Formats: sequence, C-alpha cells, structure tokens
Amino acid sequence: MVTIGHAVIPTERLNHTRLVTGAGMVCVLLLAACVKPLELPSLGEPLPASAKLDIAPSIKDLTIRYSDSCGQLQEIQLGDRLQEAVREGLRRTFTTTIDDGTSDTATPDYVIHVDLVDSSFDLNKEALYDRAPAVLHLNAIARIHDRKGALLRQTDIKIARQERLRLEQLSKNCNYLIDPFIRDTVIDFATRVSLNARQAVTGQETASPTELSPIPVGSVGASPASPSQALRFKAMLLDENSNLILEGGEHVRVRVDIINAGTRVIESASASLTGTSVVIEQFPATTLPIPPLQPGQTKSLEFIATLPPTNQAQQAAIHVTVVESGGAKAPSQTLSLTIQPAGTGQDDVNQIPAPAPGFHQPQTYLVSIGVGAYRDPKLTPRRYAATDAETVAAYFQSLGGVPPSNVRLLHNQKALRADLHETLFGWLPQHAAKDAVVIVYFSGQAIVTPTGDVLLALHDGSATDSARLYPLTDLESAFARLKAKQVLFLFDGMVSRLRGDTKGKTPSPRWELGGGHTIGLIGGEDMTKGLEDDQHRHGLFTYYLLKGLRGEADTNRNGTVTFGELTGYVRQKVSWAAKTQFNQEQRPMLLPPLKPDDPAASLVLTTLPSLTSSEAP
Repeated sequence: MVTIGHAVIPTERLNHTRLVTGAGMVCVLLLAACVKPLELPSLGEPLPASAKLDIAPSIKDLTIRYSDSCGQLQEIQLGDRLQEAVREGLRRTFTTTIDDGTSDTATPDYVIHVDLVDSSFDLNKEALYDRAPAVLHLNAIARIHDRKGALLRQTDIKIARQERLRLEQLSKNCNYLIDPFIRDTVIDFATRVSLNARQAVTGQETASPTELSPIPVGSVGASPASPSQALRFKAMLLDENSNLILEGGEHVRVRVDIINAGTRVIESASASLTGTSVVIEQFPATTLPIPPLQPGQTKSLEFIATLPPTNQAQQAAIHVTVVESGGAKAPSQTLSLTIQPAGTGQDDVNQIPAPAPGFHQPQTYLVSIGVGAYRDPKLTPRRYAATDAETVAAYFQSLGGVPPSNVRLLHNQKALRADLHETLFGWLPQHAAKDAVVIVYFSGQAIVTPTGDVLLALHDGSATDSARLYPLTDLESAFARLKAKQVLFLFDGMVSRLRGDTKGKTPSPRWELGGGHTIGLIGGEDMTKGLEDDQHRHGLFTYYLLKGLRGEADTNRNGTVTFGELTGYVRQKVSWAAKTQFNQEQRPMLLPPLKPDDPAASLVLTTLPSLTSSEAP
C-alpha cells in the first residue's frame, strides 16, 4: 500500500510506477506527486522484537458511504486506510514487522490481532449551509499474543470523531473536504493500537503520543513555538446574509472548529485573532478560551464583529491561532477578505444577465411552465409561478446559450393540459435529436392520489377531479420516447393530497421518472408548501435556482455552472433559508442520486459573461 496525499492506493494498482524514497518522502513519478507519509505522533524508540499484524476481514472490507451535496453517492474504502495506518504504527513500535498474508514463515515474537466490533458514519448535510456535521464511530478490539499464543492484553479501541466538513471549492462534484477527517481518524486508530501493543510488551502504561515526543536537550517543557500534535482546527469567515459578498457595516463571524486529534485530554487552550488592524479592532474580543477537549472531541467558537464602512474595496487579512496553555500551538490559518462598499451585494436576480459572448447550446431545449392562476377556485393560487417560468426561460436563453426557437413558455391561461401534451408529444420529438439536452421546469402545484401518483395542476386543473390533472406518468412516457442524451425535470411548488381523499394517510409522492437519462430536482420532500419568498418575489426554490445559474453555484470558479454544482447549491441554500428565514422545513430532492461518474454532474447549464468564447467548453 502507498499513501498519496490523503488517499491510500494499493501497490498493485500502481502497475509499474516506480517509487523513489528518501528523506521521509514518497514520490510517485507517473502521478507527479511527492507527499509525506502518515504523520503519526512519536511512539518512542522501536522495541527490539518482531511482530506480526493480523487484521480481520471486517476491517479490511470496511467501506463508508455517503451522499455529497449534489446527491452523488460517494464511497471511501476506510478499511484500506486503517490497515495501512496500523501497519505504519507497528513499524514504528517494533524493529521487525511481518504483514499478514506474506510468505514469511518466521515465528514472530508477538502477534497483534485487530477485529472490528461495529462502526457508523453520519454526514448531516442538511443541518447547516456552510458546514456539514460528520460523526464517525469505530469500535474495535486489539489483542496482543506472545509467540506461544498466550494472550498478553486485550483492549477496546473506541474512536468517536466529530467535525464539521466544508464544501470542496475546487471540486465540480460538490464533495466535502472529508479526506483530512478520515486521515485524522485512521491516525488516531493506529496510534491507539500501537500504544496498546507497546504496553502489552513492556508491561508499563505508555505516555500519550504528545508526551512521547522527544524534548530538546536543555529545554524544560514545551517551548512557546513548539507545534501541537493534538490540536487541530479549521477557521471560516461567514457573512451575515450568506451572499458571499463582505460589505462595510455587515455583521461577520469567524468560526473556529477545534478538534483534539490526540489521545489525552486538553484541559486549557485558547483561540486568538490578529491581522489587519482596521478589521481586528471591530471584534469585542480577539481571544476566547476553549473548553476542555476529550480525545476526538470537537468544539466550535465564534468571533463576531461589524465590518468597518468603506467607500472603496479594501483588502484585509485575519490570522487565526489556537494555542495550548503550555505554549504548544497548531499551525495558524489566514482568512483573506475584500471589504466592499455597502450595497455592493444588493440582490439583482431579476436583472437578466448579459449573455456570454460566443456561448451557444443549440442542442438544448427548454419547456418552462408556470401556473399560479386556476379556473378551479379550490386550487390555491401561486403568486410568483408565472413570472418564475418567464425568468427561468430568460436565464437559459441569456446565460445558457439556448436559442429562443428551442424554448417553449407555458404560463397561466396558456398552460392548459392540451398545450402541455402537444409540447411534450408533438413539438419536442420533432426537434430534440439524440444528442439533445431537454430541460422541463414546472412551477405551480402537484396533487398526490391515494396511491402516491403525482398529478400536475395546470390552468384547467381541478383540486378534486384527477381526470382534469396531468399525470407525471405522461411526462415519463414523453421523456422515454425522446432520443435525448439527458432530460432534467425541475419542480418548484406546493404538493398536496387530492381533495376528497378520506381513505387515510396519503403515501409519499412517487416522483419516479423512469430513470435512465432522466433526473428530477424536486423542490421539497413529501408534502410541502413550496415556500414563496415575498421579499424577492419568487418561489424559494426558484430564487436560489436563479442565483445558482447566474454564478453563485460555480464552486470551482471556472466560469461555468454545471448541473452537479447547481443541485448542490440549491439543495443546501433552500434547506438553510427555509429553516433560518421561515422557520420551516423544505429540503429539495435529487432523484435518482447522481453517481460519482454520472455525466449529468458535468453537464454545463450556464456560462458567465466574464468567460470569453475561447475559454468556453
């Protein structure tokens, strides 16, 4: 096994890649990467003995799965990383180590068996917009036997690591910065196994990893500049309205998430801010104490200030430092910011952006439907549905490069059942070729039958008569007939049960669209009000859809917005805004979830005007 960055790659997967080692570095020539090995704490001088590692299949095969912010399913082979880390720990504990599964027939002095009892991993990406809490539990047993097979020691190895993960700004697939979190976990696990092996052999309780670090000759205790092997932290700057624009007079927060990555309790530590004086002076307190931290525990602190007013953009920096009471500190982090004049971030979502020069998508087709007024007075009006459909159509023509001839706009009185049927079964099949991308946007209402079938309410729809509603299965049928390479269905609105249904609880809506080349981004789970934002005069889902299309969803800052980026942005923002601004729940769904290699994730929806034609994909 070879550790590359935060990834552990089986040696056999490198084929004939040549490894060059030296000075504590491993260089993989064909991958053009030189990285340090796992940074385990000092474990003391290796014991003059041989040891063999026996890792149970329950650990070797351990995989954690989660869904990233775009709905893509991700897998991490945690067992590979744990196995390599434990091997590295034992190589530092004994002068000679024998891996399990090797042809070495020598009888080792000691055998270390490691078995997994249970494990769990949870990533709650709906809890916070800017950081998703992650919790990883590992419960294992380490047994140390001598060469005669006698059990010397049996110890429970329990890891409970918590951390808030932020989005990877350079990833087009909207994944989280999870590798450092996994890396810290496997180091913690391997350190505990190695320490227990040392204790079993020596018969003495070994000091913690930090205490085992060699102290320079002539020094007493830790010097003020000594690095902390236990304290780790992440700092993040958050603006008041979360529009990512820092304006003079705006409240900001510097949040510091601190984790104890060691095996001892950290009783006393503090976090401090320094940097550009005009900004630092705005913080009532620039040093905050950190409560005691148990091994693996995470605490969060927040520094709050009001940015100083300015007439022109100003550059500033905030340096964050976390220090233990003895002087050991974690590497400092710098937050760079630009303070803009007040009003710079004023919402301009209703101003149709200028088109990007030279960016055209003649094979993309849009059907934009907005129904807010109904013949049936029993159907609740949707105030912004029609204008939402118009704005979405304008955005895709401007930033999406969709020709006007490829757009069908159906709204209010012009959105009858017959109109939609003709568009789906007549107009689209005649124009959308096999390489086409078809986008169907619907803002309005959906009605759910006692069997869970979803029916769309058009202008001539009914709250009580399912025959006057448009079945989602008809959309599925229309999509199946198309030869398009990709179909996207975007739904914003209210979802309610069919009136007059008294047969008990209505099942959850069945939004299945046949799978294959069709993906649905649905504005909310189960029955939902489909919140409308009166301040911005849009459906909440559509408001963030538009902001995402105009550039805020461009997480890798390459000038284009992909479907993967858009789904991650919309799902996070809508969930966050519904909770913080409306005190309600609305969580958009992506059906089916995107797979890591799904080409739909990389599908370019819009290009920003700053991207020239020569740079466009």
